[in-house]
Amino acid sequence: MKRTAMIGHLSPTHAGQTVTLQGWVNRRRDLGGLIFLELRDRSGLIQVQVEPDAPAFAEADRLRAEYVAEIEGTYQLRPESQRKGGAADYEVIASRVRVLNAAKTPPFELEKGAEVAEDIRLKYRYLDLRRPEMQRALMLRSRATAAVTAFLDAEGFVAVETPMLTRSTPEGARDFLVPSRQNPGEFYALPQSPQLFKQLLMIAGFDRYYQLARCFRDEDLRADRQPDFTQLDMEMSFVEQEDVLDLQERLLAHVFKTVLDVDLPLPFPRLSYRDAMDHYGSDKPDLRFGLEFTDVTRLFTGGEFAALASAEAVKVLAAPELTRKQIDELERVAKQNGARGLAWAKRNGDGFTGGISKFLTVQTVALLESTGVQEGGTLLFAAGEWKRAVTALGAVRLGLRDLFALAQAGPQFHVSWVTDFPQLEYDEDSATWTYMHHPFTAPHPDDVALFGTERQGEIRAQAYDLVLNGFEIGGGSIRIHDPAVQEQMFAAIGFSPEEARRQFGFFLDALESGTPPHGGIAWGFDRLIMVMSGASSIREVIAFPKNNRGADLMAQAPSPVSEGQLDEVGLAVKAE
Repeated sequence: MKRTAMIGHLSPTHAGQTVTLQGWVNRRRDLGGLIFLELRDRSGLIQVQVEPDAPAFAEADRLRAEYVAEIEGTYQLRPESQRKGGAADYEVIASRVRVLNAAKTPPFELEKGAEVAEDIRLKYRYLDLRRPEMQRALMLRSRATAAVTAFLDAEGFVAVETPMLTRSTPEGARDFLVPSRQNPGEFYALPQSPQLFKQLLMIAGFDRYYQLARCFRDEDLRADRQPDFTQLDMEMSFVEQEDVLDLQERLLAHVFKTVLDVDLPLPFPRLSYRDAMDHYGSDKPDLRFGLEFTDVTRLFTGGEFAALASAEAVKVLAAPELTRKQIDELERVAKQNGARGLAWAKRNGDGFTGGISKFLTVQTVALLESTGVQEGGTLLFAAGEWKRAVTALGAVRLGLRDLFALAQAGPQFHVSWVTDFPQLEYDEDSATWTYMHHPFTAPHPDDVALFGTERQGEIRAQAYDLVLNGFEIGGGSIRIHDPAVQEQMFAAIGFSPEEARRQFGFFLDALESGTPPHGGIAWGFDRLIMVMSGASSIREVIAFPKNNRGADLMAQAPSPVSEGQLDEVGLAVKAE
Protein backbone atom coordinates (compact mmCIF):
# COMPACT_ATOMS: atom_id res chain seq x y z
CA MET A 1 0.00 0.00 0.00
CA LYS A 2 2.56 2.50 -1.14
CA ARG A 3 1.20 5.05 -3.60
CA THR A 4 3.49 6.56 -6.20
CA ALA A 5 1.94 10.01 -5.96
CA MET A 6 -1.29 11.79 -5.30
CA ILE A 7 -3.41 11.98 -8.45
CA GLY A 8 -3.05 15.71 -8.92
CA HIS A 9 0.73 15.48 -8.63
CA LEU A 10 1.13 13.23 -11.68
CA SER A 11 2.78 15.00 -14.60
CA PRO A 12 3.98 14.25 -18.16
CA THR A 13 7.23 13.03 -16.62
CA HIS A 14 5.31 10.00 -15.28
CA ALA A 15 4.11 9.01 -18.79
CA GLY A 16 4.93 5.38 -19.54
CA GLN A 17 5.65 4.60 -15.89
CA THR A 18 3.84 2.18 -13.61
CA VAL A 19 2.05 4.13 -10.90
CA THR A 20 0.13 3.14 -7.77
CA LEU A 21 -2.79 5.39 -6.81
CA GLN A 22 -5.23 5.29 -3.91
CA GLY A 23 -8.53 7.07 -3.48
CA TRP A 24 -12.29 6.92 -3.93
CA VAL A 25 -14.23 5.75 -6.97
CA ASN A 26 -15.90 8.86 -8.31
CA ARG A 27 -17.77 7.13 -11.15
CA ARG A 28 -17.85 3.75 -12.88
CA ARG A 29 -18.94 2.96 -16.43
CA ASP A 30 -19.18 -0.40 -18.24
CA LEU A 31 -18.78 -0.25 -22.02
CA GLY A 32 -19.17 -3.70 -23.56
CA GLY A 33 -17.08 -5.41 -20.91
CA LEU A 34 -14.56 -2.58 -20.76
CA ILE A 35 -14.63 -0.84 -17.34
CA PHE A 36 -13.86 2.85 -16.99
CA LEU A 37 -13.35 4.29 -13.51
CA GLU A 38 -12.74 7.77 -12.25
CA LEU A 39 -10.46 7.68 -9.21
CA ARG A 40 -10.45 10.70 -6.91
CA ASP A 41 -8.33 11.97 -4.08
CA ARG A 42 -8.13 15.47 -2.62
CA SER A 43 -5.62 16.57 -5.26
CA GLY A 44 -7.50 15.57 -8.40
CA LEU A 45 -9.30 13.06 -10.60
CA ILE A 46 -8.07 10.58 -13.21
CA GLN A 47 -9.66 8.09 -15.59
CA VAL A 48 -8.71 4.44 -15.11
CA GLN A 49 -9.32 1.87 -17.86
CA VAL A 50 -9.64 -1.83 -17.00
CA GLU A 51 -9.60 -4.15 -20.01
CA PRO A 52 -11.66 -7.40 -20.03
CA ASP A 53 -8.63 -9.69 -20.20
CA ALA A 54 -6.68 -7.84 -17.49
CA PRO A 55 -6.02 -9.69 -14.19
CA ALA A 56 -7.54 -6.67 -12.47
CA PHE A 57 -10.93 -7.04 -14.18
CA ALA A 58 -12.67 -9.28 -11.62
CA GLU A 59 -11.74 -7.04 -8.70
CA ALA A 60 -12.60 -3.89 -10.67
CA ASP A 61 -16.02 -5.37 -11.39
CA ARG A 62 -16.77 -5.15 -7.66
CA LEU A 63 -16.17 -1.40 -7.50
CA ARG A 64 -19.01 1.07 -7.06
CA ALA A 65 -19.21 4.80 -6.34
CA GLU A 66 -17.33 5.84 -3.18
CA TYR A 67 -15.52 2.52 -2.74
CA VAL A 68 -11.95 3.03 -1.55
CA ALA A 69 -9.54 1.46 -4.03
CA GLU A 70 -5.88 1.01 -4.88
CA ILE A 71 -5.02 1.03 -8.58
CA GLU A 72 -1.73 0.01 -10.15
CA GLY A 73 -1.17 0.54 -13.86
CA THR A 74 0.56 2.42 -16.64
CA TYR A 75 0.16 6.18 -16.80
CA GLN A 76 -0.19 7.18 -20.45
CA LEU A 77 -1.70 9.63 -22.91
CA ARG A 78 -5.33 9.05 -23.86
CA PRO A 79 -6.22 8.64 -27.55
CA GLU A 80 -5.91 12.01 -29.28
CA SER A 81 -9.66 12.30 -29.91
CA GLN A 82 -10.34 11.96 -26.15
CA ARG A 83 -7.84 14.54 -24.87
CA LYS A 84 -9.34 17.52 -23.07
CA GLY A 85 -6.19 19.40 -22.10
CA GLY A 86 -3.90 19.29 -19.07
CA ALA A 87 -4.21 16.35 -16.70
CA ALA A 88 -7.31 15.15 -18.60
CA ASP A 89 -5.02 14.15 -21.50
CA TYR A 90 -3.81 11.18 -19.44
CA GLU A 91 -5.27 7.97 -18.04
CA VAL A 92 -4.12 4.84 -16.23
CA ILE A 93 -4.37 1.38 -17.84
CA ALA A 94 -4.91 -0.81 -14.77
CA SER A 95 -2.87 -3.96 -14.22
CA ARG A 96 -3.97 -4.46 -10.62
CA VAL A 97 -7.02 -3.30 -8.66
CA ARG A 98 -7.55 -3.78 -4.96
CA VAL A 99 -10.72 -2.91 -3.05
CA LEU A 100 -9.54 -1.33 0.21
CA ASN A 101 -13.04 -0.77 1.54
CA ALA A 102 -16.59 -1.02 0.29
CA ALA A 103 -19.14 1.77 0.71
CA LYS A 104 -22.90 1.76 0.93
CA THR A 105 -24.84 3.81 -1.62
CA PRO A 106 -24.45 7.49 -0.72
CA PRO A 107 -27.65 9.34 0.32
CA PHE A 108 -27.01 11.92 -2.39
CA GLU A 109 -24.95 12.18 -5.56
CA LEU A 110 -21.78 14.02 -4.70
CA GLU A 111 -21.58 15.56 -8.15
CA LYS A 112 -24.93 17.26 -7.50
CA GLY A 113 -23.84 18.58 -4.11
CA ALA A 114 -24.69 22.21 -4.78
CA GLU A 115 -28.22 21.18 -5.81
CA VAL A 116 -28.82 19.03 -2.73
CA ALA A 117 -30.76 20.47 0.23
CA GLU A 118 -28.30 21.95 2.71
CA ASP A 119 -29.70 20.00 5.66
CA ILE A 120 -28.95 16.72 3.85
CA ARG A 121 -25.43 17.88 3.04
CA LEU A 122 -24.85 18.89 6.68
CA LYS A 123 -26.25 15.62 8.03
CA TYR A 124 -23.75 13.70 5.89
CA ARG A 125 -21.01 16.30 6.08
CA TYR A 126 -18.24 13.69 5.87
CA LEU A 127 -19.53 12.88 2.37
CA ASP A 128 -20.17 16.51 1.43
CA LEU A 129 -16.55 17.29 2.30
CA ARG A 130 -15.40 14.82 -0.37
CA ARG A 131 -16.68 17.16 -3.07
CA PRO A 132 -13.81 18.96 -4.85
CA GLU A 133 -15.48 22.35 -4.28
CA MET A 134 -15.49 21.83 -0.52
CA GLN A 135 -11.94 20.52 -0.45
CA ARG A 136 -10.70 23.49 -2.49
CA ALA A 137 -12.31 25.91 -0.03
CA LEU A 138 -10.76 24.24 3.02
CA MET A 139 -7.35 24.00 1.36
CA LEU A 140 -7.58 27.71 0.51
CA ARG A 141 -8.32 28.30 4.19
CA SER A 142 -5.27 26.26 5.15
CA ARG A 143 -3.04 28.29 2.83
CA ALA A 144 -4.43 31.54 4.24
CA THR A 145 -3.69 30.35 7.76
CA ALA A 146 -0.11 29.54 6.79
CA ALA A 147 0.30 32.94 5.09
CA VAL A 148 -0.96 34.78 8.18
CA THR A 149 1.31 32.82 10.49
CA ALA A 150 4.40 33.40 8.34
CA PHE A 151 3.75 37.14 8.03
CA LEU A 152 3.03 37.78 11.71
CA ASP A 153 5.99 35.67 12.81
CA ALA A 154 8.25 37.78 10.59
CA GLU A 155 6.74 40.93 12.12
CA GLY A 156 7.65 39.84 15.66
CA PHE A 157 4.24 38.68 16.86
CA VAL A 158 3.97 36.01 19.56
CA ALA A 159 1.27 33.32 19.31
CA VAL A 160 -0.53 32.93 22.66
CA GLU A 161 -3.61 30.87 23.48
CA THR A 162 -6.19 32.36 25.84
CA PRO A 163 -8.76 30.50 27.98
CA MET A 164 -11.90 28.88 26.59
CA LEU A 165 -13.56 28.83 30.02
CA THR A 166 -13.75 32.32 31.45
CA ARG A 167 -15.98 34.81 33.25
CA SER A 168 -19.23 36.10 31.78
CA THR A 169 -18.84 39.81 31.01
CA PRO A 170 -21.09 42.14 28.98
CA GLU A 171 -19.68 42.20 25.43
CA GLY A 172 -22.73 42.80 23.25
CA ALA A 173 -24.06 39.27 22.62
CA ARG A 174 -25.41 36.45 24.79
CA ASP A 175 -22.82 34.20 26.36
CA PHE A 176 -22.79 30.43 26.12
CA LEU A 177 -22.71 29.33 29.77
CA VAL A 178 -20.95 26.26 31.19
CA PRO A 179 -21.95 25.09 34.69
CA SER A 180 -19.14 24.31 37.12
CA ARG A 181 -19.42 20.96 38.91
CA GLN A 182 -16.78 21.93 41.46
CA ASN A 183 -18.42 25.29 42.21
CA PRO A 184 -22.17 24.56 42.39
CA GLY A 185 -24.39 27.38 41.19
CA GLU A 186 -21.56 29.13 39.36
CA PHE A 187 -20.81 29.25 35.65
CA TYR A 188 -18.04 29.74 33.18
CA ALA A 189 -18.74 31.51 29.91
CA LEU A 190 -17.26 30.61 26.56
CA PRO A 191 -15.40 33.68 25.21
CA GLN A 192 -17.18 35.99 22.78
CA SER A 193 -13.66 37.22 21.99
CA PRO A 194 -10.29 37.26 23.78
CA GLN A 195 -10.65 41.05 24.28
CA LEU A 196 -9.63 41.38 27.93
CA PHE A 197 -6.97 38.68 27.74
CA LYS A 198 -5.19 40.22 24.77
CA GLN A 199 -5.12 43.57 26.56
CA LEU A 200 -3.73 41.80 29.62
CA LEU A 201 -0.98 40.37 27.41
CA MET A 202 -0.03 43.93 26.46
CA ILE A 203 0.05 44.88 30.15
CA ALA A 204 2.21 41.78 30.69
CA GLY A 205 4.75 43.10 28.19
CA PHE A 206 4.38 40.73 25.22
CA ASP A 207 4.19 43.75 22.90
CA ARG A 208 2.76 41.91 19.85
CA TYR A 209 0.29 39.03 20.15
CA TYR A 210 -1.83 37.02 17.75
CA GLN A 211 -4.08 33.99 17.88
CA LEU A 212 -6.50 32.16 15.63
CA ALA A 213 -9.06 32.17 18.40
CA ARG A 214 -12.26 30.21 18.74
CA CYS A 215 -15.12 32.51 19.78
CA PHE A 216 -18.71 31.86 20.81
CA ARG A 217 -21.80 34.07 20.61
CA ASP A 218 -25.36 33.01 21.25
CA GLU A 219 -27.07 35.22 18.66
CA ASP A 220 -29.45 34.87 15.76
CA LEU A 221 -27.72 33.29 12.77
CA ARG A 222 -27.44 34.25 9.10
CA ALA A 223 -25.25 33.37 6.13
CA ASP A 224 -22.14 35.05 7.58
CA ARG A 225 -22.60 34.04 11.24
CA GLN A 226 -22.03 30.88 13.27
CA PRO A 227 -22.44 30.31 17.03
CA ASP A 228 -18.80 29.16 17.16
CA PHE A 229 -16.38 30.80 14.79
CA THR A 230 -12.71 31.62 14.23
CA GLN A 231 -11.24 35.04 14.78
CA LEU A 232 -7.75 36.16 13.82
CA ASP A 233 -6.93 38.21 16.89
CA MET A 234 -4.06 40.70 17.08
CA GLU A 235 -2.85 43.29 19.58
CA MET A 236 0.15 45.66 19.53
CA SER A 237 1.75 47.89 22.17
CA PHE A 238 3.18 51.40 21.76
CA VAL A 239 1.16 52.05 18.60
CA GLU A 240 -1.21 54.64 17.22
CA GLN A 241 -4.07 53.99 14.81
CA GLU A 242 -1.91 54.50 11.72
CA ASP A 243 0.51 51.79 12.86
CA VAL A 244 -2.27 49.24 13.19
CA LEU A 245 -3.88 50.13 9.85
CA ASP A 246 -0.56 50.00 8.00
CA LEU A 247 0.27 46.53 9.30
CA GLN A 248 -3.21 45.21 8.53
CA GLU A 249 -3.01 46.46 4.95
CA ARG A 250 0.32 44.76 4.40
CA LEU A 251 -0.95 41.55 6.02
CA LEU A 252 -4.13 41.35 3.93
CA ALA A 253 -2.19 42.15 0.74
CA HIS A 254 0.26 39.38 1.62
CA VAL A 255 -2.55 36.86 2.16
CA PHE A 256 -4.24 37.70 -1.16
CA LYS A 257 -0.98 37.58 -3.09
CA THR A 258 0.17 34.31 -1.49
CA VAL A 259 -3.14 32.48 -1.69
CA LEU A 260 -4.86 33.90 -4.79
CA ASP A 261 -2.01 35.69 -6.60
CA VAL A 262 -4.15 38.84 -6.44
CA ASP A 263 -2.54 42.25 -5.91
CA LEU A 264 -4.59 44.50 -3.64
CA PRO A 265 -3.86 48.18 -4.30
CA LEU A 266 -2.38 49.94 -1.28
CA PRO A 267 -3.23 51.97 0.68
CA PHE A 268 -6.88 51.03 1.12
CA PRO A 269 -9.36 53.90 0.72
CA ARG A 270 -10.93 55.29 3.90
CA LEU A 271 -14.36 56.63 4.75
CA SER A 272 -15.54 58.05 8.02
CA TYR A 273 -18.52 56.33 9.61
CA ARG A 274 -20.62 59.42 8.91
CA ASP A 275 -19.67 59.51 5.23
CA ALA A 276 -20.20 55.77 4.77
CA MET A 277 -23.68 56.00 6.23
CA ASP A 278 -24.52 59.29 4.53
CA HIS A 279 -23.52 58.17 1.03
CA TYR A 280 -24.09 54.38 1.09
CA GLY A 281 -26.40 53.70 4.04
CA SER A 282 -24.03 51.17 5.62
CA ASP A 283 -21.00 51.12 7.91
CA LYS A 284 -19.68 48.29 5.72
CA PRO A 285 -20.41 49.60 2.22
CA ASP A 286 -19.91 47.46 -0.87
CA LEU A 287 -17.80 49.78 -3.04
CA ARG A 288 -17.49 47.50 -6.05
CA PHE A 289 -20.23 49.62 -7.65
CA GLY A 290 -21.55 53.17 -7.42
CA LEU A 291 -25.14 54.19 -6.63
CA GLU A 292 -24.16 56.86 -4.14
CA PHE A 293 -26.94 58.75 -2.38
CA THR A 294 -27.79 62.35 -3.16
CA ASP A 295 -28.95 64.54 -0.27
CA VAL A 296 -32.03 66.52 -1.33
CA THR A 297 -33.32 67.53 2.09
CA ARG A 298 -33.19 71.25 1.34
CA LEU A 299 -35.13 70.81 -1.90
CA PHE A 300 -38.16 69.55 0.02
CA THR A 301 -38.01 71.45 3.33
CA GLY A 302 -41.29 73.29 3.81
CA GLY A 303 -42.68 71.97 0.52
CA GLU A 304 -46.15 70.66 -0.28
CA PHE A 305 -45.32 66.95 0.09
CA ALA A 306 -45.64 66.54 3.85
CA ALA A 307 -43.78 63.21 4.07
CA LEU A 308 -40.62 64.89 2.78
CA ALA A 309 -41.19 68.49 3.88
CA SER A 310 -40.63 67.90 7.60
CA ALA A 311 -38.08 65.09 7.39
CA GLU A 312 -34.71 65.40 9.11
CA ALA A 313 -33.10 63.83 6.03
CA VAL A 314 -34.25 63.12 2.49
CA LYS A 315 -31.95 60.89 0.44
CA VAL A 316 -32.39 59.75 -3.14
CA LEU A 317 -30.91 56.99 -5.31
CA ALA A 318 -30.81 57.18 -9.09
CA ALA A 319 -31.66 53.62 -10.14
CA PRO A 320 -31.98 52.00 -13.58
CA GLU A 321 -35.42 51.60 -15.10
CA LEU A 322 -37.63 49.54 -12.78
CA THR A 323 -40.92 47.74 -13.21
CA ARG A 324 -43.70 48.34 -10.72
CA LYS A 325 -43.17 44.84 -9.34
CA GLN A 326 -39.48 45.59 -8.74
CA ILE A 327 -40.35 48.88 -7.03
CA ASP A 328 -42.81 47.08 -4.74
CA GLU A 329 -40.14 44.53 -3.80
CA LEU A 330 -37.63 47.30 -3.04
CA GLU A 331 -40.25 49.08 -0.94
CA ARG A 332 -40.67 45.87 1.05
CA VAL A 333 -36.90 45.85 1.64
CA ALA A 334 -37.00 49.50 2.80
CA LYS A 335 -39.83 48.78 5.25
CA GLN A 336 -37.98 45.77 6.66
CA ASN A 337 -35.12 48.15 7.44
CA GLY A 338 -37.10 50.80 9.27
CA ALA A 339 -38.62 53.01 6.55
CA ARG A 340 -42.32 53.81 6.43
CA GLY A 341 -42.23 53.52 2.66
CA LEU A 342 -40.20 54.15 -0.49
CA ALA A 343 -41.20 57.13 -2.61
CA TRP A 344 -40.34 57.00 -6.31
CA ALA A 345 -40.62 58.74 -9.66
CA LYS A 346 -39.48 57.82 -13.17
CA ARG A 347 -37.69 60.18 -15.53
CA ASN A 348 -39.71 60.97 -18.63
CA GLY A 349 -37.93 63.46 -20.86
CA ASP A 350 -37.31 66.64 -18.87
CA GLY A 351 -39.74 65.64 -16.15
CA PHE A 352 -41.00 62.77 -14.04
CA THR A 353 -43.94 60.42 -14.12
CA GLY A 354 -45.54 57.97 -11.68
CA GLY A 355 -45.14 57.70 -7.93
CA ILE A 356 -44.70 61.14 -6.33
CA SER A 357 -44.02 62.92 -9.64
CA LYS A 358 -46.94 65.34 -9.15
CA PHE A 359 -45.15 66.78 -6.11
CA LEU A 360 -41.85 67.34 -7.98
CA THR A 361 -42.74 70.29 -10.19
CA VAL A 362 -40.58 72.79 -8.30
CA GLN A 363 -37.67 70.38 -7.76
CA THR A 364 -37.54 68.83 -11.26
CA VAL A 365 -34.55 70.70 -12.67
CA ALA A 366 -32.53 70.38 -9.46
CA LEU A 367 -33.25 66.65 -9.23
CA LEU A 368 -32.23 66.03 -12.83
CA GLU A 369 -28.97 67.92 -12.33
CA SER A 370 -28.02 66.58 -8.89
CA THR A 371 -28.88 62.88 -9.44
CA GLY A 372 -27.96 62.43 -13.12
CA VAL A 373 -30.86 60.01 -13.49
CA GLN A 374 -31.04 58.60 -17.01
CA GLU A 375 -34.08 58.59 -19.32
CA GLY A 376 -36.46 55.91 -18.05
CA GLY A 377 -34.49 55.61 -14.81
CA THR A 378 -36.13 55.66 -11.41
CA LEU A 379 -35.48 57.92 -8.44
CA LEU A 380 -35.97 56.19 -5.09
CA PHE A 381 -36.47 58.40 -2.01
CA ALA A 382 -36.09 57.62 1.70
CA ALA A 383 -37.00 60.24 4.30
CA GLY A 384 -37.24 60.62 8.04
CA GLU A 385 -34.79 60.53 10.93
CA TRP A 386 -31.29 60.53 9.41
CA LYS A 387 -30.03 57.12 10.50
CA ARG A 388 -33.30 55.36 9.74
CA ALA A 389 -33.55 56.96 6.29
CA VAL A 390 -29.99 56.15 5.20
CA THR A 391 -30.11 52.61 6.61
CA ALA A 392 -33.31 51.82 4.71
CA LEU A 393 -31.97 53.29 1.46
CA GLY A 394 -28.72 51.39 2.01
CA ALA A 395 -30.65 48.13 2.04
CA VAL A 396 -32.42 49.22 -1.17
CA ARG A 397 -29.01 49.94 -2.72
CA LEU A 398 -27.93 46.35 -2.01
CA GLY A 399 -31.23 45.11 -3.41
CA LEU A 400 -30.45 46.95 -6.66
CA ARG A 401 -26.93 45.45 -6.64
CA ASP A 402 -28.37 41.95 -6.55
CA LEU A 403 -31.19 42.74 -8.99
CA PHE A 404 -28.88 44.08 -11.70
CA ALA A 405 -25.63 42.21 -10.77
CA LEU A 406 -23.96 45.61 -10.37
CA ALA A 407 -21.00 44.31 -8.36
CA GLN A 408 -19.92 42.03 -11.22
CA ALA A 409 -19.01 45.05 -13.34
CA GLY A 410 -16.47 46.29 -10.77
CA PRO A 411 -13.29 44.84 -9.28
CA GLN A 412 -13.44 41.29 -7.95
CA PHE A 413 -12.27 42.49 -4.53
CA HIS A 414 -12.62 45.95 -3.00
CA VAL A 415 -11.16 46.65 0.43
CA SER A 416 -11.71 49.83 2.43
CA TRP A 417 -11.49 51.20 5.96
CA VAL A 418 -14.36 52.78 7.86
CA THR A 419 -13.09 54.99 10.69
CA ASP A 420 -14.22 57.59 13.24
CA PHE A 421 -17.16 55.64 14.62
CA PRO A 422 -19.17 57.23 17.42
CA GLN A 423 -17.88 56.23 20.84
CA LEU A 424 -21.43 55.98 22.21
CA GLU A 425 -24.91 55.47 20.84
CA TYR A 426 -28.21 56.25 22.51
CA ASP A 427 -30.62 53.40 23.17
CA GLU A 428 -34.14 54.81 22.84
CA ASP A 429 -35.75 51.78 24.50
CA SER A 430 -33.74 51.97 27.71
CA ALA A 431 -33.10 55.75 27.49
CA THR A 432 -29.40 55.12 28.21
CA TRP A 433 -26.09 55.48 26.44
CA THR A 434 -24.19 52.36 25.41
CA TYR A 435 -20.92 51.61 23.66
CA MET A 436 -20.88 51.13 19.88
CA HIS A 437 -17.93 48.69 19.86
CA HIS A 438 -16.95 47.72 23.41
CA PRO A 439 -16.27 49.68 26.62
CA PHE A 440 -12.48 49.52 26.25
CA THR A 441 -12.34 51.48 22.97
CA ALA A 442 -10.32 54.68 23.31
CA PRO A 443 -12.02 57.98 22.49
CA HIS A 444 -10.35 60.53 20.24
CA PRO A 445 -8.06 62.56 22.54
CA ASP A 446 -9.71 65.82 21.46
CA ASP A 447 -13.14 64.53 22.52
CA VAL A 448 -12.44 63.19 26.03
CA ALA A 449 -13.73 66.42 27.61
CA LEU A 450 -17.21 65.68 26.18
CA PHE A 451 -17.78 62.73 28.53
CA GLY A 452 -20.61 63.51 30.91
CA THR A 453 -21.87 66.48 28.88
CA GLU A 454 -24.87 66.90 26.61
CA ARG A 455 -22.50 66.46 23.67
CA GLN A 456 -21.09 63.04 24.60
CA GLY A 457 -22.90 61.59 21.59
CA GLU A 458 -20.38 63.50 19.47
CA ILE A 459 -17.35 61.69 20.91
CA ARG A 460 -15.39 59.96 18.17
CA ALA A 461 -13.92 56.53 18.86
CA GLN A 462 -10.46 55.53 17.72
CA ALA A 463 -12.15 52.55 16.07
CA TYR A 464 -11.82 51.14 12.59
CA ASP A 465 -13.47 48.42 10.52
CA LEU A 466 -11.93 46.57 7.58
CA VAL A 467 -14.52 46.08 4.83
CA LEU A 468 -14.23 43.64 1.91
CA ASN A 469 -16.95 43.51 -0.76
CA GLY A 470 -19.56 44.80 1.67
CA PHE A 471 -18.61 42.44 4.51
CA GLU A 472 -16.98 43.59 7.72
CA ILE A 473 -14.02 41.23 7.86
CA GLY A 474 -12.16 43.04 10.63
CA GLY A 475 -12.81 45.44 13.45
CA GLY A 476 -10.62 46.98 16.09
CA SER A 477 -9.58 50.07 17.96
CA ILE A 478 -6.96 51.79 20.00
CA ARG A 479 -7.71 50.80 23.60
CA ILE A 480 -8.10 52.89 26.73
CA HIS A 481 -4.88 52.63 28.70
CA ASP A 482 -5.53 55.44 31.20
CA PRO A 483 -7.58 54.26 34.25
CA ALA A 484 -9.14 57.72 34.60
CA VAL A 485 -10.49 57.63 31.03
CA GLN A 486 -11.75 54.08 31.57
CA GLU A 487 -13.64 55.35 34.62
CA GLN A 488 -15.22 58.10 32.50
CA MET A 489 -16.24 55.58 29.86
CA PHE A 490 -17.90 53.31 32.42
CA ALA A 491 -19.76 56.28 33.92
CA ALA A 492 -21.00 57.30 30.46
CA ILE A 493 -22.68 53.93 29.95
CA GLY A 494 -24.24 53.96 33.41
CA PHE A 495 -21.80 51.74 35.31
CA SER A 496 -21.28 52.80 38.91
CA PRO A 497 -17.75 52.30 40.24
CA GLU A 498 -19.09 49.32 42.21
CA GLU A 499 -20.70 47.74 39.14
CA ALA A 500 -17.57 48.30 37.05
CA ARG A 501 -15.46 46.60 39.69
CA ARG A 502 -17.91 43.73 40.05
CA GLN A 503 -17.83 43.07 36.29
CA PHE A 504 -14.20 43.89 35.49
CA GLY A 505 -12.32 44.07 38.79
CA PHE A 506 -9.37 41.91 37.73
CA PHE A 507 -8.92 43.96 34.57
CA LEU A 508 -9.15 47.32 36.36
CA ASP A 509 -6.49 46.17 38.80
CA ALA A 510 -4.25 45.28 35.86
CA LEU A 511 -4.94 48.60 34.15
CA GLU A 512 -3.52 50.40 37.19
CA SER A 513 -0.33 48.33 37.05
CA GLY A 514 1.46 50.20 34.26
CA THR A 515 -0.37 49.83 30.95
CA PRO A 516 1.30 50.78 27.65
CA PRO A 517 -0.65 52.51 24.87
CA HIS A 518 -1.98 49.68 22.75
CA GLY A 519 -4.45 48.75 20.08
CA GLY A 520 -5.47 45.89 17.88
CA ILE A 521 -7.97 44.28 15.62
CA ALA A 522 -9.77 41.00 15.02
CA TRP A 523 -10.57 39.54 11.63
CA GLY A 524 -13.60 37.36 11.06
CA PHE A 525 -11.51 34.60 9.54
CA ASP A 526 -14.42 32.47 8.31
CA ARG A 527 -15.97 35.51 6.64
CA LEU A 528 -12.67 36.43 4.96
CA ILE A 529 -12.28 32.92 3.53
CA MET A 530 -15.91 32.97 2.38
CA VAL A 531 -15.27 36.10 0.28
CA MET A 532 -11.88 34.91 -0.99
CA SER A 533 -13.33 31.57 -2.13
CA GLY A 534 -16.48 33.06 -3.66
CA ALA A 535 -18.74 31.03 -1.35
CA SER A 536 -22.22 32.27 -0.52
CA SER A 537 -22.10 31.30 3.15
CA ILE A 538 -19.46 30.78 5.81
CA ARG A 539 -20.90 27.28 6.24
CA GLU A 540 -19.17 26.45 2.95
CA VAL A 541 -15.71 27.22 4.38
CA ILE A 542 -16.10 25.59 7.82
CA ALA A 543 -15.50 21.86 8.03
CA PHE A 544 -18.32 21.04 10.45
CA PRO A 545 -20.71 24.00 10.74
CA LYS A 546 -24.10 24.44 12.38
CA ASN A 547 -27.17 25.11 10.26
CA ASN A 548 -29.15 28.35 10.39
CA ARG A 549 -30.91 27.12 13.54
CA GLY A 550 -27.62 26.52 15.35
CA ALA A 551 -27.86 22.72 15.08
CA ASP A 552 -25.17 20.23 14.11
CA LEU A 553 -27.27 17.79 12.10
CA MET A 554 -24.44 15.28 11.76
CA ALA A 555 -23.53 14.99 15.45
CA GLN A 556 -27.12 15.80 16.49
CA ALA A 557 -26.12 18.65 18.77
CA PRO A 558 -27.45 20.24 20.87
CA SER A 559 -28.99 17.24 22.57
CA PRO A 560 -30.52 16.32 25.94
CA VAL A 561 -28.20 15.03 28.68
CA SER A 562 -28.90 12.51 31.38
CA GLU A 563 -30.43 13.35 34.75
CA GLY A 564 -27.20 12.18 36.34
CA GLN A 565 -25.17 14.73 34.41
CA LEU A 566 -27.60 17.48 35.41
CA ASP A 567 -27.46 16.40 39.06
CA GLU A 568 -23.64 16.61 39.03
CA VAL A 569 -23.78 20.32 38.19
CA GLY A 570 -26.86 21.05 40.31
CA LEU A 571 -29.22 21.86 37.44
CA ALA A 572 -32.76 20.91 36.50
CA VAL A 573 -34.46 21.47 33.16
CA LYS A 574 -37.77 23.34 33.36
CA ALA A 575 -40.63 21.75 31.44
CA GLU A 576 -41.83 23.78 28.48
